[in-house]
Amino acid sequence: MPVKYIPYYPNTVEGQAILDNITRTQRVLRYRENDRVYDRIKRGMPYYEVEPMETVGEPSENLVIRGECISACAFLKEKDIKVDLVYIDPPFASGIDYSKKVYIRRNPKLAEKINTIEKEIQDNIEELELASEETGVNFGMEIQMEMDRLRAFDETMYGDIWQKEDYINWMYENLIAIKNIMTDEATIYVHLDYHIGHYVKILLDEIFGDDNFINEIIWKRKGGSSNPDGQFDVATDTIYIYGKSEKHIFNRQYVLDSPDVQKYIEERFINTEPDGRKYMTSPIVSPNYRENLLYDYKGYQAPPNGWSIELEVMKKWDKEGKLYFPKKGKRVYRKIFLDEYEGQPAQNLWSDIFVINPMAIERVGYSTQKPEALLQRIIKTSTNEGMLVADFFGGSGVTAKVANDLGRKFIHTDIGLNSIQTTRDRLIEAKTRFQILEIKDGVSLFRNPQQTMDKLATLIPGLQKGVKGISNFWFGAITKSKEGIVPVYVPNLLNTQEKVLDIPTINTIINQELQNLEVNAKKVIVYYIDIDDLKALEKFIKDNNATEIEVELKDLKNLLHDVVIEDIIDFKTTKTKDGYETEINKFISDRLIQKIGEFNQKGNLQSVAKGKKFNPINISEEGLELIELIALDCENTEGQWHSTTEIKIDKLGFVIKDGIKSKEFWDGKITSDKKPLRIKVRNISGDETIKEI
Repeated sequence: MPVKYIPYYPNTVEGQAILDNITRTQRVLRYRENDRVYDRIKRGMPYYEVEPMETVGEPSENLVIRGECISACAFLKEKDIKVDLVYIDPPFASGIDYSKKVYIRRNPKLAEKINTIEKEIQDNIEELELASEETGVNFGMEIQMEMDRLRAFDETMYGDIWQKEDYINWMYENLIAIKNIMTDEATIYVHLDYHIGHYVKILLDEIFGDDNFINEIIWKRKGGSSNPDGQFDVATDTIYIYGKSEKHIFNRQYVLDSPDVQKYIEERFINTEPDGRKYMTSPIVSPNYRENLLYDYKGYQAPPNGWSIELEVMKKWDKEGKLYFPKKGKRVYRKIFLDEYEGQPAQNLWSDIFVINPMAIERVGYSTQKPEALLQRIIKTSTNEGMLVADFFGGSGVTAKVANDLGRKFIHTDIGLNSIQTTRDRLIEAKTRFQILEIKDGVSLFRNPQQTMDKLATLIPGLQKGVKGISNFWFGAITKSKEGIVPVYVPNLLNTQEKVLDIPTINTIINQELQNLEVNAKKVIVYYIDIDDLKALEKFIKDNNATEIEVELKDLKNLLHDVVIEDIIDFKTTKTKDGYETEINKFISDRLIQKIGEFNQKGNLQSVAKGKKFNPINISEEGLELIELIALDCENTEGQWHSTTEIKIDKLGFVIKDGIKSKEFWDGKITSDKKPLRIKVRNISGDETIKEI
C-alpha cells in the first residue's frame, strides 16, 4: 500500500477532467471508465517509500528514478521539487512490441579462437567506410547485421498495445501528475505520432488550457521510403508544446544545415571581401517612423521612416567594416558575413535533425532512442543554464545526457530496468554526478513490465493462454478436476491504473465479465498487486455477485517474488602487490540459457523450412560471454551500492573501465586498489546479482 496519497494541484474541476466540456452536435465526448479516472484524481497520487540504490560522484540534484511516472511525481511533489522543462516520449499506442538486441560477448577463456575474426572486422572498418562513401552501399551496416545474426538475439522491452480508452485515461492521469511538479514558467513537450497524438492533443488542451498551446512540431525523422502497400510512407513524428502559463521561456533557435537554408546561403551570400570572406547585404530600414533615426550618414539620406539603428551603432558597424556603401543608390546596407551567420529562425517543421544511423557514436542500442540533436534544440529553446529538465519515460537517457552536457540539471524516470542501466552507463561515460533511486511500490519487476507479464504466464501453475470462451480481459485459465475451467485475472503491469484492486474493478468483474463467460466456470481467480480494503472488497463481492461463481482473491506479489532469481557467480579474489584481483571463473544464468535455447530451436526450425543451414548460439562451459558488467564495492557490505571500480564489456568485447573506452579485450578479471567487499555482475539482458566477498 502507498504510504499516503499526495493531492493533485490545482484541484480539478469536476467534468473538466473527463473532457465533458467538449461537445460535438450536442453529444458529450466521453470515454469508457472515465469516472474511474476522476475517482483516482480525487484520491491523489500514490506516494511510496523511495530507496537510494547508488550515488555516482559527488552528491547532486540529478536523479535517475526507477518507477512509474505518477509515483515519481508524487515523490517530487512531497520533496517540493519543481521542474522547468518536461520532455516525454511515452508509448505511441502503436500496436507493436519493441525489442532490444542482446549481444553475446566474447569469452576471455576462448579469446584466441575468435580473436582472428574480430581483428579482421576491426582492420577493415576504414576500408568499409571508404567503400560506403564511394558506392552508396552501407557495408558497415551489412557487416553489423551479419554479426547480429551470429551473436545476438532479441528480447522484448515493452509492449505498446493498448485499448484506446485505456491509453487516454492512463495518459490523462500522467499529464495531471506532471503538471503538479512544473514551475509556473515551465514548458512541456509531448512526443507522439499519428496513432494517438490527436487524442492526446485534446487532453493537453484540457489540462494546460488551449491558451497555453505554443506549437505543434512536425519532425521529419527519416528520408527515403519503405514503400508500404496502399499508403504513403510515414516519415514524421509530432511534438506538442504547452506552457504551464503564458510566461514560458522561449530562446529562439536557428537552423543552418537544412537544405532550404543551404539554398538560401547559395543564393544570397554572393559577395566576397578582398580577404575572401563571403557576405550578403541587408537593408537598414525602420518599418515604423522614428524621428530620432532620421539622420544622414556619409552623404546617404535616411529612409522615410528612418534607419533601423541609431547613429552610434551605425558608426560602430562602419568601423568594424560591416557596412556596404553602394556607388549607385540611396541606401546604406549592412554586411552579414557567412562565417558569422547563425542561420534562419527554426520553424515548426524540423527537417534538419536525422534519426541515429546504425554506426553513430551516440547509438546505445536502445529501441526508440532519439537523437541528441533533437533534445539539444528542445532544451536550449525552453531552459537556461542551471534549470531542471525532467523526462518521465526516459528510455535511453538522451534527455538526461543532453541536459547535463548543456549545464542543466536532470531527472530521468523509467519503469524498465534496461532504461535505468543504459542511462546509468551513459551518464558515467559522460562523467556525470547523479543518484539512482527506486520507488518501493511492492512490485518486483523482472527487467520491465512486459517481460514480467510474460514470465508470470509460466509461474502460474497450469495456466493456459487463449482458452476458447474466455475474453481477453482474463490473463488465461486453469483447468482443475473439481472446478473445471477457472479463468484467471492478472492486472496489466504496463497500465498503472490496474495496480490497485478496488470496488470499480471488482464491479466490472462480477457484473460484466462473469456474465459474459462462455464457459461453465464455478470459480475465478483474481490476482492483485495492491488493494484498497480487502474486507470491503470481500463484502462487496458477497453482496453483489449475482452468479454462483466463486471469486478468489490472491496477492500477485507472492508470484512476483519468484520472478527475480539470481544468477550464479564463481569468483576468486586474491591479494597482489598492487592491490586486489578478482577473477570470474564461471557464470551461470539459467534464464539466459533457456532463452538462447528457445532462440536456437526457433532458428533451426525456420532454417529447415527454408532449406538453409542454421548457426546456433553456443555458450561455453564458463559462461563468461553472458556477462556485460562487473563492479566492485570497496566501501559497503550492504545498503546503497558504491561502485569503487567497474568494467563494462561492449558488444564487440572491448572494455570500458570506469566510463573510459578502450580497445582492450576483457581477460576475465577486475582489479582494485582497496579490498573489495561486494561484487556486482550484470548479465547481457540486464539482470544484476550482488554477492558479498
